[in-house]
Amino acid sequence: MKIAHIKPDSDEIQTIKEHSYATAKIAEQFSVEPLKQINYCIGLLHDIGKYQKSFQDRITGAKKTKVEHSVCGAIEAGKLFENHVAVLLMQYCIAGHHSGIPDGGTPKDTQYESSLCGRLKRESLSEDYSDYKAELMVKEPDISELMNYMQKCQQCRTDRECFIETFAFITRYCFSCLTDADSLDTAYFCNGRNDVELTSDFKTCLDKIEQKLAGFRTETVLQKTRSILQQQVYDKVGTNSEIYLMNMPTGSGKTLCSMKFALERAIKTGKKRIIYVIPYNSIIDQTVDEFEKTFGESAQILRHQSSFCIDDTDKDEDYRQLLKNVTENWNAQIIVTTSVQFFESVYANKRNKLRKLHNMADSMIIFDEAHLMPFEYIKPCLRAVSYITRFLNSEAIFLTATMPDFDALIKKYALNDSRITDLIGDKSLFGNFNKGQFINSGEVSEETLLSQASSYPSSLIVVNKRSTASRLYEMLPDNQYKKYHLSTYMTAYDRKRVIDSIKQELAKLYEDYSVLDNVPENRHIVVISTSLIEAGVDLDFFTVYRELSGLDSILQAGGRCNREGKRQNATTSIFRFNRHQEGEKENITRSLTERYADLSSPECIKEYYKRLYDLNDEYIREQTIAKDVTKLNSIPFAEYAKKFRLIDDSTVSVAVECNDESIELISQLRACGFTDHRKLRKYCFTVYQYELEKLIEMGVVKEYSGIWCLENKDYYDPDRGIMFEARDYFL
Repeated sequence: MKIAHIKPDSDEIQTIKEHSYATAKIAEQFSVEPLKQINYCIGLLHDIGKYQKSFQDRITGAKKTKVEHSVCGAIEAGKLFENHVAVLLMQYCIAGHHSGIPDGGTPKDTQYESSLCGRLKRESLSEDYSDYKAELMVKEPDISELMNYMQKCQQCRTDRECFIETFAFITRYCFSCLTDADSLDTAYFCNGRNDVELTSDFKTCLDKIEQKLAGFRTETVLQKTRSILQQQVYDKVGTNSEIYLMNMPTGSGKTLCSMKFALERAIKTGKKRIIYVIPYNSIIDQTVDEFEKTFGESAQILRHQSSFCIDDTDKDEDYRQLLKNVTENWNAQIIVTTSVQFFESVYANKRNKLRKLHNMADSMIIFDEAHLMPFEYIKPCLRAVSYITRFLNSEAIFLTATMPDFDALIKKYALNDSRITDLIGDKSLFGNFNKGQFINSGEVSEETLLSQASSYPSSLIVVNKRSTASRLYEMLPDNQYKKYHLSTYMTAYDRKRVIDSIKQELAKLYEDYSVLDNVPENRHIVVISTSLIEAGVDLDFFTVYRELSGLDSILQAGGRCNREGKRQNATTSIFRFNRHQEGEKENITRSLTERYADLSSPECIKEYYKRLYDLNDEYIREQTIAKDVTKLNSIPFAEYAKKFRLIDDSTVSVAVECNDESIELISQLRACGFTDHRKLRKYCFTVYQYELEKLIEMGVVKEYSGIWCLENKDYYDPDRGIMFEARDYFL
């Protein structure tokens, strides 16, 4: 009787046979039909290295030597079955089921290399594990099922890159089935069977969302137009596609409309879950709040984002523990997450991220603000969506007010035979949502900009750099206006506090001066911000100033001007500072301001993205795991996962004491070297590496167990963020 696990604080054991068959069965249950045999076989072989005597000695406490067991199943798969594609897939999964899917490597790699080629040469380092043959009945999977499955992508037949990408995706998917099954069976043994899932009643949720939409007025031109556009979407609920495009202007009710469509499709096609993918953490707060208010107790929503701490919810302890468990594998029916979590999970190689991939199957996946997929990674992002919809029976909805030509992009960079449906066929009414015009103001000085902006009842200035926002905020006189500043130089805690204050002040301004006439200067509101305010922050300003940038950013900023359409002749001014150096996005936008009277027209937006993607086409095409790969046994899974980062890794987070909770967290870190990282995130601001080095030189930050903390609070202003010069004090 060979042991796989011993229950903590107990003598109870789980045998390798019990664990292997259980893992195989769960992996098979998770799998799509054509891959069930392969996933069962992977589950059966993954732990046969535990039959080694040295492993049994270690687990029973007889010896404390480190024993590698993962590679044994991979080596054995190569012996048991013919050398074909399915065997290689199994070897990648089994060899990496603890440390992560390895790079394929080269035949020249030695047994000391971490690549798959290197690991497969370690048989001489392993002890005899053949006892597994007496307990496990391993049957060769039908390779024809895998090959037929891959033929669902016709491009694979003639396109080498597509074939390699498809194989890599299916390998990660099988790895997900294995590692989640392995983790769950181990947890069942150690903690007892406790199947956890966040459930939602799709039919009741649909009823509630329809009741809410029915309660909206349809009296004004804008309200009637909103209803017409939404009806175009609902009329196509019966259309079967892989990817749906939902191009709807700001203010047209995209969020609820997309969720209603997803619910109807999920009910109609038997989908298991709805995944709502959002680019920014700040938008999630608003979206989840809207869904929770709409659905009430009919939906248990899983919220998975880096800045959200489950312990901060007002749920009871049992429910919080349930949230923590399902966050690991997304065993929930409604999930709201970030683009970073979603795409970095698809292209990960580690088990903690890839565990959730198999639960992206049989899903309706909504990509809010889809235009914000980074163009540097647009190819792998679109391929991920294409593969999930093609191979895993899911459907995707691309939702945005500034829609690139995704039909062309998907067919160019992903699958050329993707089935795509445009849900808004008639865009002739988009102009009814224009609540103001865009004016190219050319070059201005900082002093002129502030003078103009502060003359209005409320104004928003959006600039490209954090240092510019901080400097402009300081230039505004104190106590003359109500001034506010927003940037990631501030902690998330302080940004939320300031945004709440802005909302309250704007509401009071409209309450006291409904038409915003004769507003005293000391009631004027001036907000200076970076682009973080452009999405997910529901604010309405009299006028907006936007520094020249990409067209999408300018249109998003313009969406904060006259948001409710209460005024005529509202303007968003596009400006450049003197001696401003333009990048390619700025160049394209500036040329479009000279050609189009309406920057928000679908034609203008389409041209902007076409020019942007055409300029970067060569670079975009290179961002693939298949680059320079000629054989399936040399795919760089680990290397590509390390490089695939949607967020700029050049920034560093620094924690600062903001309130009692943050003081306690940082004090614990200083004293013990550890703390609750998730809770601490909202008390961190970010700086670039060169800025951190400047703070280090000044002696105002210190590192504790890999986390930087601000030691001198004179360099942090709750309303301005980190300052690179301390406050002046007068005695």
